[in-house]
Amino acid sequence: MGSLLKQIINNEAKITGIEHPLPLFHDYLKQGYYPFRHENEINIRLGQIIVQTLETDIPQYANLNVGTSRKLKRLLSIIAESVPFKPNFSKISEMINVSRNSLDNYFSYMEKAGLISQLRDQTNGIRGLGKVDKVYLNNTNIIYNLVGENANLGNIRETFFLNQMSVNNEIISSNTADFVIDDYTFEVCGRNKKQHQLSKDGRSFVIKDDIEYGYLNVIPLWAFGLNY
Repeated sequence: MGSLLKQIINNEAKITGIEHPLPLFHDYLKQGYYPFRHENEINIRLGQIIVQTLETDIPQYANLNVGTSRKLKRLLSIIAESVPFKPNFSKISEMINVSRNSLDNYFSYMEKAGLISQLRDQTNGIRGLGKVDKVYLNNTNIIYNLVGENANLGNIRETFFLNQMSVNNEIISSNTADFVIDDYTFEVCGRNKKQHQLSKDGRSFVIKDDIEYGYLNVIPLWAFGLNY
């Protein structure tokens, strides 16, 4: 486990000079991920980037025909409307009229382009090669751009955690909570969520939104942004 993650789960993560991080954190979730956040009409700019990625960048990179962009847009829309998306590949193949192999490729292209993230399980004990358990949009700014204020808070929280922690850690899905990093289990939730389902073994943690400071095995969600 990296030293940054160890500091976070020990509730030692701090931002120098900032006593109340939540307002800044909530602002970041909506418009802080990209370097042009201070420009006017940020949602228009981000929307243009998403469209260009689907219509031009991916088709050119993968040598796909122009009609593929419509299927990519439809696939992204399906993911954006879910909370989060548990893929049924056979059903999706029928919905957008592509083969299963092509659909796998579409997911891979969109992940490489920074539009989505795929969370896998630990099938066959080999991390990174497991079955895709859930599919998320890559970051919370994309969620708000595509869904707006109707964005599901649970999805926002999980997406932020996965986005930030996958930079320096390998993450797989958990049978008892949301995520596993190394041998540590993480349940991501709101401030009022109980933790009955997690064992108190020193390796299971509750990640809560809307709290500024942690205690015992409860850690504020914003702190995981310091891992990025």
